Amino acid sequence: MNTPASNRTVTRSPVDPVRAIEVAGAAMVEDSPRRILVVDDETTIRLALSRFLRTRGFEVEAAESGHAALEVLERQRFSLMLCDLRMPGMTGLEVVPQALQRDGDLGIIMLTAVNDAGSATEALSKGAFDYLTKPVELPDLQAAVERAMQRRTRSMEQRAVDRLIREEVALRTVQLEREKVALRDLTVSIAETLINAMEAKDLYLRGHSQRVAELGAAIAAELGEADAVVELVHTAGRLHDVGKIGIRESVLNKNGPLSADEFAHVKDHVKIGLEILQPLGHLGDALLFIRDHHEHWNGGGYPYGRAGADITIGGRVLTAADAFDALTSKRAYRDPMTAAATLDYMHSQAGKLVEPRVYEALRRVIERGELAGIPRL
Repeated sequence: MNTPASNRTVTRSPVDPVRAIEVAGAAMVEDSPRRILVVDDETTIRLALSRFLRTRGFEVEAAESGHAALEVLERQRFSLMLCDLRMPGMTGLEVVPQALQRDGDLGIIMLTAVNDAGSATEALSKGAFDYLTKPVELPDLQAAVERAMQRRTRSMEQRAVDRLIREEVALRTVQLEREKVALRDLTVSIAETLINAMEAKDLYLRGHSQRVAELGAAIAAELGEADAVVELVHTAGRLHDVGKIGIRESVLNKNGPLSADEFAHVKDHVKIGLEILQPLGHLGDALLFIRDHHEHWNGGGYPYGRAGADITIGGRVLTAADAFDALTSKRAYRDPMTAAATLDYMHSQAGKLVEPRVYEALRRVIERGELAGIPRL
């Protein structure tokens, strides 16, 4: 079967790591990755480090304190920051997390005295890449800078890949949900076609499934059930009688009371319906609601004799909606009951046929009279 172009799902190819790296590389070019911020309260050290790094092709800015460094980071982006650990006012340990808040891609190398190794390790735990002990040997500085540059590049590439993966997962989740909804709607539509064909043969059943669906959904909403449950009740209501396809027309249309054998045959429609719908597992709990729509609160229903809370909430709701519509609809063997008389009768059955709180929700829905096609008081 050809699918119309407007209904086809566009499937994207898997995430391309090379493309992700290219994205990260482009971002780093925009961020001027050869820029370094040197932070030290000693002027001679700032000047010496800045001079050396410039000879190695870096663009260098300098700050004499932690506060000054943060002000610079507010205005400019750098690939690396060399930061002294001990400074007056704001220590390097205090600078690190605040600097990373301003630029999560910033690589940080700490400068520390020999006896401050413990503090330097703490700085690493806060997000610094590395640390060097003073006095700094220039070859060691160059090696540390190159290591930090490489680590920053890898980190940005990984974040780019992770971001694209998250986007892809989100896109596929939306697509799969749309496909699931489309499949459910298609299968429900097919089943409804069967039900409509069946109801077309019986003047007294026409529109029954749709009315039960609408009334059941309204009751579920009145009970405060989640939107997803309300929708499942509606779906189950539309399909709850599909099993009657397997019931003999002579029994369905009998003008008079059913014999015990005929009634047993009619009760088979629940299991027949489940057999028809069982392959459609994507209908989820709607199948369980259909299974339970003739169970009674006191355990006197069929086909399994479930009782009380063992009956699904959808089954309890559909029992009430199905009974109300059946009683208020004309049958070959009787005239319809009024909405008021039906509510009175069902009130007497609260705690037996239906759960009392479900009956109360049904009563409030009928009293409001807002549903098209449903009898009003």
